Amino acid sequence: RLEKMYQPPRREPEIDFEQILTRIRTFFGGMSRGPGGPSSNVFNLVVFGILGLAFVIWMATGIFQVSPGEQAILRTFGEATREVGPGINWHPPAPIGTKNIESIEEIRSMELGFSVEGGVSSAVLLSEAEMIAGDLNVVDVPLVVQYRIKNLEDFLFNVADPGESIPPGTRNVALGRPEGRTLKDATEAALRLVVGQRSIDDVLTDNKPQVEADTRELLQTILDSYGAGIEITAVLLQEVKAPEEVRDAFQDVNRARQDQETLINQAEAFERGEIPLANGDAARITQAAEAFKQERIAAAEGEAGRFLSVLREYEKSKDVTRQRLYLEAMEEILPGISKIVISPEAQGSVILNTGSGGGIVPVPILPSVTSTPSPTLIP
Repeated sequence: RLEKMYQPPRREPEIDFEQILTRIRTFFGGMSRGPGGPSSNVFNLVVFGILGLAFVIWMATGIFQVSPGEQAILRTFGEATREVGPGINWHPPAPIGTKNIESIEEIRSMELGFSVEGGVSSAVLLSEAEMIAGDLNVVDVPLVVQYRIKNLEDFLFNVADPGESIPPGTRNVALGRPEGRTLKDATEAALRLVVGQRSIDDVLTDNKPQVEADTRELLQTILDSYGAGIEITAVLLQEVKAPEEVRDAFQDVNRARQDQETLINQAEAFERGEIPLANGDAARITQAAEAFKQERIAAAEGEAGRFLSVLREYEKSKDVTRQRLYLEAMEEILPGISKIVISPEAQGSVILNTGSGGGIVPVPILPSVTSTPSPTLIP
């Protein structure tokens, strides 16, 4: 059972300086009574000189340095008095004062569900890793917790932790530090609660990042309620596996799921390729139709404008305009048909074919036709 409590340091035996001084005086007093011994004043100077030197050396041992990224808690007669940051500091040395210096920026890690030897994962600890998912399937869920010290005073004094020294391959955490059994038990409790609320598919494949996030949030809440002074920076699931007895079946399911995802991705890629092409074709057809529309509108407006301009000219001079329109119409019509031109001056009639053939055929004409005063065009 974990309890929040203050841990006072072990009391050191009190030093009776008067008794020590009396013994020194007795020793040197016996020497002074011998032949040629120093006088009492010299004896006192020597004694106080020795004591002064010892006091200076004792005071000098209170100088200490806190490195960057570290923090120190200073204690006087066992009670925490203040915190100091990086730099050169002084605090009364033992037995009056003590200090604890810890790195507060170092990211530390703890393994749950497996052991590490020499930096290499060696074995899965089923007692920690084996859990029951929300759909009553058993799954092995090893993970790594990364953390740092958030509040050094809480970290040192708020939690009475039994420490962790369980071979083989586990961390060697000293007694009283909450990163021992406290952190491990809280992590296991948080992970079991999160896994127990989800299906095995969520833990194996689908929602592993969400499982990590939920476990981190719940674990931080537990540690804050203890006042452990620890900040969880990351919770990282390792290789999550089904139990050995059904692992092959789960692997088959995973392969089928991967094939399904591959086919879905291929279909989505085809969709992403075809839709832009269809959109491009639709845009091209729409633009062509719009251009055709604008062209027909412009042509109609041009024809209407030309007709209106002709109408205005016709209204100004109807005879001339009528004659001009007739001539223009003839210019368009006559080149495509055969015509007979009769000249009254000619002795015979000549058929002048100015059509597509362009041939000229002479024919006789009646006398009554030669009396025509002017050439006549017969279509």
